[in-house]
Amino acid sequence: MSSMAYRRLGRTGLKVSPLCLGSMQFGWTADEEMSFAVMDAFAEAGGNFIDTADIYSRWVAGNDGGVSEKVIGRWMQARGNRSQMIVATKVRGPMGPGPNDQGLSRKRIVEACDASLRRLQIDTIDLYQTHSFDADTPIDETLEALDRLVQQGKVRYIGCSNYPAWRLMEALWTSDKYGLTRYDSIQPHYNLVHRAEFERELTDVCQAYAIGIIPYSPLAGGFLTGKYSRVSDTDSVRAEGVRNRYFNDFGWKVLDTALAVADELGTTPLAVSLAWLLAQPAMTAPIIGANTVEQLQGSLAALDVRLSAEQMEMLNEASAW
Repeated sequence: MSSMAYRRLGRTGLKVSPLCLGSMQFGWTADEEMSFAVMDAFAEAGGNFIDTADIYSRWVAGNDGGVSEKVIGRWMQARGNRSQMIVATKVRGPMGPGPNDQGLSRKRIVEACDASLRRLQIDTIDLYQTHSFDADTPIDETLEALDRLVQQGKVRYIGCSNYPAWRLMEALWTSDKYGLTRYDSIQPHYNLVHRAEFERELTDVCQAYAIGIIPYSPLAGGFLTGKYSRVSDTDSVRAEGVRNRYFNDFGWKVLDTALAVADELGTTPLAVSLAWLLAQPAMTAPIIGANTVEQLQGSLAALDVRLSAEQMEMLNEASAW
């Protein structure tokens, strides 16, 4: 990452790398040794921002969740680099069978935070995020619980993920009204072939209130890497989802444009797709996943890609909603 220009997380003074390393795959599709290798390469390149969640990877048979957090915790212990890393994790999803093992109630948030701190082997979570909104819990209860964690020194900043614009505004208004810590970042589902969900309303809120943007799925589940073709056979469950969502005239038109721009620049559609996101106003850091160091290097290459005004226009036009 020759050009690691750190960015502020929203309006805060916190400096994070322009790509955030997602860790859903740690202890699942990437074993611990490979996860360590990926994190080593990321840190060596200047990356300091790692995102996880308590529920990673509970969907795998025999997995109780918290696996990714434990792997990251062991890595930071082994490397002695806790103070250099910005660790983000999340709360909301089910971590057990009971009615209070999920959601954003005061009880759930306090217990989940302590459990995440234990797994990560740290005293403070840099960015604690609500994974999606909880219609069963009043927003002031959620924010008061998060504010208390900040006061106690267990959490430094708070963010949200998958919040619609109206819910984010309600949260900002509630924090303002009661003098509580406010959300300083959001994790939206946002990429070159999935723009409307974020751009329709959320982008205006983020810019108006200086909220950091940390999009997940920046490569549309791998579709924007160009590894699929119109004739390719998709056999995995994930590939099936990608096919259902993006194997259509619009998807191919966007990918063809990304490929054309990549050819002009001598780079990959993957790097072009990430560079397009990095050029969006108020963008903080797209979240990249990597099962291997090689995959990581492919994403890091985006930091050296400079898209011209014409190339941005081509991409914007092809992907317009």
